[in-house]
Amino acid sequence: MDGLVIDDVSMRFELPNGSHVQALQNVSLNIASGELMSVLGPSGCGKTTFLNIIAGFLAPTAGKVELNGSAVSGPASERGMVFQQGALFEWMNVRDNVAFGPSMKKMAKSESAGIVDHLLETVGLQDFKDKAVYELSGGMQQRVALARCLANDPDVILMDEPLGALDALTREKMQGLVLKLWKETGKTIILITHSVEEALLLGERLLVMAPRPGRIHKEYRLPFADMGVGADLREVKKMDGYSETREEILTMIWDMEEEIMGRAETEQ
Repeated sequence: MDGLVIDDVSMRFELPNGSHVQALQNVSLNIASGELMSVLGPSGCGKTTFLNIIAGFLAPTAGKVELNGSAVSGPASERGMVFQQGALFEWMNVRDNVAFGPSMKKMAKSESAGIVDHLLETVGLQDFKDKAVYELSGGMQQRVALARCLANDPDVILMDEPLGALDALTREKMQGLVLKLWKETGKTIILITHSVEEALLLGERLLVMAPRPGRIHKEYRLPFADMGVGADLREVKKMDGYSETREEILTMIWDMEEEIMGRAETEQ
């Protein structure tokens, strides 16, 4: 089967004191190739654990993950990750950072140069290709991280709070870039965020997760990502249904946070 299959996945972390944390429990999900999914929920709902299992950084304690019919058993180039901080190589310039994946695959420099130039043009950094990473702003560094991920031509792009550290204006520009890349490349993208607005704008599918144990609480199918491609995202926020869905999800997450706080007080 094409696409990503998460089949009854659970994750339990054993603690040194003999207790445990059930980070995820019985999560099942099918994600078709080319879908754009955002995931949000209160702290402790297992969002990052969920992403790390798909990436192959963690092996679930139960269940399995398959991509295009093959089991996920560890990190691999068909699943690319973009972190909150770009995790770039500080000693390399922009071009060399983006070219790192193709060079590891022993791709001919003549071939990789064309790929790198195209990606730098796509993310608006062609004029900065010889700059050192530390000379770039945070938003530009995240553009490099996106281009470096795409240079490996992954089937799935996993994004863990990639825009969380950016100022509001840069964040909005980067949201538009994510939508542009999604449409132009046809990649499957799964994005973790704490921002309800971002989840609404960057998710044709949106998952709200609940904690203790981490699980899928509710799923939405939304039109705003398609509306936002090439559009003013501030105008998209004025579209019918946006504000109502935003308030519904905010209330849902607020109620979860209140429940968590109530449990913590009871346990004390």
